[in-house]
Amino acid sequence: MDLSPITREAILQAIAECDRLGRDEFLERYGFERARRYVLIHDGSHYDSKAITGVAYRYVAGNPLKASEFSGGRQTVQKLLTGLGFEVVDQDPSAD
Repeated sequence: MDLSPITREAILQAIAECDRLGRDEFLERYGFERARRYVLIHDGSHYDSKAITGVAYRYVAGNPLKASEFSGGRQTVQKLLTGLGFEVVDQDPSAD
């Protein structure tokens, strides 16, 4: 899946939606699990990077991505988010 249409503004909109709904409802609504490894940090709060990215896609394309439609790894979600100026933390750097 090509994630390149996702903008910084779309990520911020997904973060705001997550904040409004709360983490558990946000994840359940969109069918994502808690981040296993990569966590997005924004304004001191931690977010599930893959879920935020999948929902952000909705703001540029009309529909969110399902978890099964893209990888949440270093070469996809982490690369996109850091490229957009966000901080992403690897919770298990020894796994490389």
